Amino acid sequence: MLNFFLWVVFLGTLKCVLSGSLGNPCNWRGSGLSLEPRSVEHVLLHCVEGTVEWLYPRGALRLRLVPRQPMASLGPGTGRNSVCIKPAASFQGAQLYLEKDGELQLLLSENELSRRSRVLCFSWRPHQKVALFMQATLQWDISRRIAAFRYELRSDWDGQQTLPLSKLSMEGACRPCDNTEILMAVCTSDFVIRGNIRTVKNDVEMQESVIAVSATRVYRQKFTLFKPLGHSVKSLGNIKTPLSCGVRSGPGSFLFMGWVHFGDAWLGCAPRYKDFKRIYEAAMANSENPCEIALE
Repeated sequence: MLNFFLWVVFLGTLKCVLSGSLGNPCNWRGSGLSLEPRSVEHVLLHCVEGTVEWLYPRGALRLRLVPRQPMASLGPGTGRNSVCIKPAASFQGAQLYLEKDGELQLLLSENELSRRSRVLCFSWRPHQKVALFMQATLQWDISRRIAAFRYELRSDWDGQQTLPLSKLSMEGACRPCDNTEILMAVCTSDFVIRGNIRTVKNDVEMQESVIAVSATRVYRQKFTLFKPLGHSVKSLGNIKTPLSCGVRSGPGSFLFMGWVHFGDAWLGCAPRYKDFKRIYEAAMANSENPCEIALE
C-alpha cells in the first residue's frame, strides 16, 4: 500500500479538473477511457453535497471537497468536519480510500457487497489534509462498470445531533434526548412532525428500522418528506433509525424531530407530545425557550 501511495504522489501524468463535469461544481461525471492506465485525475468539488460517477474506471481519481460555503455555516460544529459517502448499489470497478495526512485507509472494496449502498462517514480536524481516492481495479473488461456515490459534507454534530449513520455514533443515536436537547431540536432539526407510529419495519441487511408515521401536524420540513394521502388531513412519511435502537410500534402521539440525510428522514428526538408540551411550557414560564412553536 505504501509503495502504491508513493507511486501516486510522484506520478508524472497528472490531470487536474478544477470543478465538476460540464461546469457543475457539485457533481462530477467522467470516463476512465480518457485516462492512461497509470494516471491520476484530480477533481475539486465545491459544494456541500453532490454526486460522483466514474464510468469505465481506469487509473485513479483523487477527489478533494473544497466547499465555497464556509464550514462554520454548515451546522453546529465542534471543531471537526464530517463527510458521509453513500455508494451506489451497483458500485463496481474501483476501490474507495480515505486519504488523511498522507495515509490511505480502505473505505469500500469492490467485492464488499454488504457495504454497497450503505452510508460511510468519517471526520477530521480542520488542519488535517483529507481527500477521497478511487483506484480502478484491474479488469480485462471494464465495460458496464460504474463507480458512483453521493456525498454530504457538514461540520460535526453533537449528542443527538450526531449523524446516526456512523458506527461511532450508534450509542448517541439511540440515547433518549434530555430536556435541553429536545428544546434545541425543535429549533434546529430539518423536520418537526407531530404524529403517530403506524408500523415499524426492520431491514436487517441495511441495519435500519423504518418508522411509518401518520402526521397530524407538520411544523417544519426542510424537504417534502410527509405528503397528504388523497383528501386526508393527515400526511404520511417514513423516518429511519439504526436497527440497534430497537424501535417498536406503540400508541400515542409523538413529536418526531431529526435530520434529512441523502433524501431520507433520520430520527433525532421523539418525545411523547404530552411530555414535550410539559417541558416546553415549563421552559416558556422561565423564559428559557431557544425558539417558539405553536402548541395545541
